[in-house]
Amino acid sequence: MIDGTTNSTAVGEACVERVTSSLYPVAGADGDQGPHPPILPATGAVRSVFTFTVRCPSQCRLGSVEVVTDVVLPCLNEAPALPWVLSRMPAGYRPIVADNGSTDGSAQIAAAHGAVVVHVPQRGFGAAAHTGLLAATADIVCICDADGSFDPEQLRRVAEPVRLGAADLVLGRRRPTTLRAWPLHARLANALLARRLRRATGVPVHDLGPMRAARRADLLALDLRDRRFGYPLEMVMAAARAGWRIQETDVDYAPRADGTQSKVTGTVRGTARAVHDMAKVLAR
Repeated sequence: MIDGTTNSTAVGEACVERVTSSLYPVAGADGDQGPHPPILPATGAVRSVFTFTVRCPSQCRLGSVEVVTDVVLPCLNEAPALPWVLSRMPAGYRPIVADNGSTDGSAQIAAAHGAVVVHVPQRGFGAAAHTGLLAATADIVCICDADGSFDPEQLRRVAEPVRLGAADLVLGRRRPTTLRAWPLHARLANALLARRLRRATGVPVHDLGPMRAARRADLLALDLRDRRFGYPLEMVMAAARAGWRIQETDVDYAPRADGTQSKVTGTVRGTARAVHDMAKVLAR
C-alpha cells in the first residue's frame, strides 16, 4: 500500500505517476503477471487536497500492453453494466472509473475487472468526470458513460482523429440502435441545446453526448468549473472559444444495461435537471 498527499492539479503528473512506476511491474521470469491497477480514493472537492490510498486488485486486464489512452467513466451505481463495459475496452485503453458514491459495489466490481478506481465524494457528473481527468496520465483522454449505452470498442472513433492531429476535440454523435435507447423528451432537449450551442459558438455540433476525446493537457488548460450536468456543454463552449478544431463522429447508442437507473435521459426529471444545468452554462 502507498499513501500520499498531493495538490489536485498534480494528481495526474505526480501521484499517479509514482504509483504507476512502483506498482506496474512488467511480466517477467519471476512469474509476475503484469501490472495491477490502483484504487484511488479521493477526499474533498475536486479543487481541494486529495489523499490517495493505493491497493492492488488480484487481476489486471492490461497486462504488458502499453497504455496510450485513458478512458474516464463517471459512475454512480452501474454494477450490472461494468463487467461488459470494461471487457470491451480496446487494447491500450485504460479505464478509470470515477465512482461518485455508488452503493451497489460498482467500485469493487470495477477494480476486480482491472480498472483504476477513483472515489469522488462530491456528487455530480462534472465532479466525477473532472476528477477522473485529473487522475489520468495518458496524453489522450476519452470520456464515456459507464451504463452500457455506449460500446467502448468504438472509442477509437473519437480518439484517433485527436491522436492523428486532425482534431482537438471529437464528440460522439449518438445514433440510437433502438427507439427506446433515446427517449423522445431527451432527444428533443438535446436538439434544442445543440441548436443554441451552434448559434452561440458557430460550431456545427448536433449532439452533446458524453463520449468524447481530447488531449489531457489541453482539457485541463480549459479550466472547466461546472461540476454538474453542465460539464459536457462547458467543455465544448470553452474549446470553441479557444479556437479548437471540433468534430463529430457517429457512435452507436443502445439502451442502458438492465438493472441500472438513468440519471438523465431515462426520466423527464433527470432530463430537466440536465437542461437546467446546461442552460446556466449557456447563459454565462
